[in-house]
Amino acid sequence: MRGAHRDSSTDVARGPIPVERAMVDCGVYVDGVRLPGKFTHSAAQAKVHEIEQAGQDAFTWIGLHEPDETQMQGVADVFGLHPLAVEDAVHAHQRPKLERYDETVFLVLKTVNYVAHDSEVLAREIVETGEIMIFVGKDFVVTVRHGEHGGLSEVRKRMDADPQHMRLGPYAVMHAIADHVVDHYREVTNLMEDDIDAIEEVAFAPGQRTDVEPIYQIKREVVELRRSVAPLSVPFQRMQTEYKDLISKEVRRYLRDVADHQAQAADRITSYDDMLSSLVQAALARVGMQQNADMRKISAWAAMLAVPTLIAGIFGMNFANMPVLRWEWGYPVTLLVMVGIWVVLYRTFRHNDWL
Repeated sequence: MRGAHRDSSTDVARGPIPVERAMVDCGVYVDGVRLPGKFTHSAAQAKVHEIEQAGQDAFTWIGLHEPDETQMQGVADVFGLHPLAVEDAVHAHQRPKLERYDETVFLVLKTVNYVAHDSEVLAREIVETGEIMIFVGKDFVVTVRHGEHGGLSEVRKRMDADPQHMRLGPYAVMHAIADHVVDHYREVTNLMEDDIDAIEEVAFAPGQRTDVEPIYQIKREVVELRRSVAPLSVPFQRMQTEYKDLISKEVRRYLRDVADHQAQAADRITSYDDMLSSLVQAALARVGMQQNADMRKISAWAAMLAVPTLIAGIFGMNFANMPVLRWEWGYPVTLLVMVGIWVVLYRTFRHNDWL
């Protein structure tokens, strides 16, 4: 992930930072409808337990942005999150994965964002990545986001406006977030395709020298994109086979649709990688041909200059008994011979496409 993790060491003197400082939103949902008012994480879960004792279905959805260890531990204590998963959520830089800790599911998603640029040649970064970690339990969802992009406010608004879907419970929220992330995969891959087409057009434009560096640049971005998207295939498969006791049949249907979209994005990224590998090989071959052509030109000019240089060198040795040294027409004849040989060599090299 290209981004800095916030260090809490500078805040030690001021004491622990409350969880609310890292909390983006916290809501309590009863039968798919969000309760009005603001809640802390502990108050929200206490409210959920109270509602469940009354025989209604309820759950908490908490969103955090780059919490430190103290803030994350405060949430973990309330919801009983496993220490290993909490450590991953704080330090980030995780591969996409799916883990189960008793009745809690921990899903790591890599978010991607396309960085607009004027030229692939001048762009330092085309795709930036972040992470979203999702803890899902029987009556809670905790999302931890790292990176400046990938906000979930749009997802929450859409889910708040769809109580019927929210009635499916916490795993419906997990599906909505995964669907949101995978949709961004597809958008970024479409934009990357335009960049690859532009690079290909420039690389093989007639009469233009080939620059391999932009191709390597976009290939590095494609490799990073593939590392974010491809590993999700296994977690989506496991949701369908190993988590039937936790995820309802209806939610698994929605997740299958997300898995199809993720597979499509992964296949396109793989094809981009293969295409760029072929493009690199073709560009290197073209560079080699350009270098060979340059060497032929250099060799031809060197040969044309070598003959008059040789003749001038011989007659410049100033021996007493040299032929035509005292001949009246020696100098112009020597010049005509040098020019004649130069013209013959020039026409020969032109005929053989060396010049």
